[in-house]
Parts: sequence; C-alpha cells; structure tokens
Amino acid sequence: MKPLYRTAVALAWLAALPHLALANVALALPAPAPELALTFDDLPVHGPLPPGQTRVGVVTALVAALDAAKAPAFGFVNGVQTEREPASAPALAAWRASGRPLGNHTWSHPSLNAIDATTFEAEVARNEPLLQGLMGEGDWRWLRYPFLAEGDTPDKRGAVRQALAAGGYRIASVTMSFGDYAWNEPYARCLAKGDTAAVADLETRFLAAAASDADRARAMSKALYGRDIPYVLLMHVGAFDARMLPRLLALYQARGFTFTTLDKAERDPFYRTDRDPGLPPAPTTLENAMRARGLTPPASAIDLAGLDGVCR
Repeated sequence: MKPLYRTAVALAWLAALPHLALANVALALPAPAPELALTFDDLPVHGPLPPGQTRVGVVTALVAALDAAKAPAFGFVNGVQTEREPASAPALAAWRASGRPLGNHTWSHPSLNAIDATTFEAEVARNEPLLQGLMGEGDWRWLRYPFLAEGDTPDKRGAVRQALAAGGYRIASVTMSFGDYAWNEPYARCLAKGDTAAVADLETRFLAAAASDADRARAMSKALYGRDIPYVLLMHVGAFDARMLPRLLALYQARGFTFTTLDKAERDPFYRTDRDPGLPPAPTTLENAMRARGLTPPASAIDLAGLDGVCR
C-alpha cells in the first residue's frame, strides 16, 4: 500500500470515529418507556352498586388511586344519569375536585349505528351545558363515541365528523381495552352473596386480562410502526374498577408504562384524524390499522363470556 493511500485511509477512519461512537451509543440506548393515557367512561354511573356502596364513593376511590399513582385521567359524562340517579351528581364534582377533566360521552349513551346523524348531534349538544358548568374554561371538547360506534355508513360517519370539527371537538379513540366493564356485574353479585373466593378469582382474572391486552396492543403497535405509540386505555367508573385500580396501575408501572394525558397521547401521528375530525377518517384502532395493511390482528385471549355465570 502506498504511503499517501495509507495516510488517507487512516485519516478517513479517524474522521469516522466520532460518528461510529455516536451510532454505538444510539444503539445502546434503551427504548423509551411506553406511555398510557387513562380514560374513564360513563360518569357518574356505571354498572350495579354492591351493597353499601355509592356512586360518589366509587369515584372517590378511583380518584384516590389515581392520585397515589400520580396518574392523570380523563372522564366522559352521560348527563342523563344526573336525572335518573340524582344522588350520583356529586360524583362529577368529586372527579373535578381532583383537577381531572371531563368530556362528552353524549347525553344518554346511544350508539351512532342505531340512530341518524342529526339525532346523534343533538345528543352531543344536550350534554354541553352540564360540561360547561363543570369545566368552566377547561378543555371539555372531547368526544368518546358510545360503544365506540362511529357510524354504520360512510355518510353518517362523515356527517358527524364534520359536525364535531365545526364544534371544535376532538375524538377520544381507544387503543387499549380489556373489557373491564364486564367484571362489575359479577362483582356486585358475588359481594351480595358474600362469596369471597369468587371475588378473589375475579381479581386474578381481571389483572390477567389487563396484562394480556397490554401485550397484545404493544405487539400490534410494533408490527405496524416498529415502536410503541402512546396508548389510550378505556376504563369505566364501576365498583370493581375502583376496587382494582390501585393494583391495575401498579401492574402497568411494573410492565414499564408511564402515565400521560389524553391530549399528549393523541399528539402522536396515529391519532391525527382524531385531533382533526374534519380530515377524512382513518383507522382509529390498532386492529383496524392492521387490517388496512392486510395484516391479521393477534387473537385476544380474554374470555368475557365466562364471567356471565359467576355468582349466579
């Protein structure tokens, strides 16, 4: 090798060393912790109450668990419940006293798939005075579709999205959900019967379902994007949710999750059409995003039907 050529090669290696070192450092850095935004539907009433419990007590317990974990959360309101169960109304004040926001889940929780767009828009509007009174200057213009139903025809879905965009709304989609609602009825039955063994079994199955669903959501996100998107978890203000929330939050923390707000989570590009409903709709669940790419979502291992017979 000629001296000048050897010198040039050596200089090139020296120049590359800082870049190689930075690349090695980048490869050595751990992946960022997955983020999770907690959302709770059906305030102030969800599911049956076990003996001796109240709606205010349920929400107070939920708030205490969230405070202990320093976890933000967003609640979604069905205003009709303040008329059907007037004693539940202070539960909304208890939620707001914790500093956590509330958004629109429509007045009486109808499925958009079962009604026309005009009726649905009226349901959204009817809830607004209650939200304005509770939130003041806070950001309450978020909608969670009841049953996560966004319309059974393209025209209906498009009409409602345009109305939401005109009203300054954003859509609170769901990218993690393990069917927490299904545990509240059997829990109330088991407590009424004093069946502590059955309650313990419900607790075990609840946490196992949450862990399984978290793994499934992360697998889908990584198959689609090679990373964790910020996830939006759907929960409900049920009595069993309140019982289990401290352990559930600990489970997520043990699995590496950090808690974030709905607003911050939905700044991720995955939620772009949720933040601006005026845009053409795109898949808003990980399952549908996979199907849109011709991929098959992994099967869920959660058996909600098996809860129906518990404590009958």
